[in-house]
Amino acid sequence: MAKHQLSKSTFDRIKAEFDDLTTRGRIEVAYKIERARELGDLKENGDYHAAKDEQGHMEGRIRQIESILEDAEVVSAPTDGVVGLGSVVAIVFEGDSDSDAESYLIGHVEEKPENDSVSVMSPSSPLGSALLGAKEGDVVTYDATNAKLKVKVLSAKAQK
Repeated sequence: MAKHQLSKSTFDRIKAEFDDLTTRGRIEVAYKIERARELGDLKENGDYHAAKDEQGHMEGRIRQIESILEDAEVVSAPTDGVVGLGSVVAIVFEGDSDSDAESYLIGHVEEKPENDSVSVMSPSSPLGSALLGAKEGDVVTYDATNAKLKVKVLSAKAQK
């Protein structure tokens, strides 16, 4: 089993980001560093230090994406009504009314929900793993830090 399970759209997005950073991004940063070097003394050259910091952050992101892509598996979302990777699930905690429902996209941290009011939930988190395979209307129990909690699945839809 792959360590990073991604939707096709997320895989394509981070692959495009990787390609951009390793080509255009590196060229742009090298150009910024070269221009800053031309300004003289590097010890007190703010432009040079800023460009080197930018280069460090960019190289860190490149390594992060590279690590994800090396061990990635593209998965398809399950059918509507069943919670799985790529599902947007609406849940309500036991004792709360349906109007207090919270929505989550079950998936990798790199996933981007279509709706800003939806948060990403890891499928390996206690609640995320308990929800996998649940159907609309199911009540799921999971171990929280201090207690066992119950949530009701109101809906589960594949993110488009």
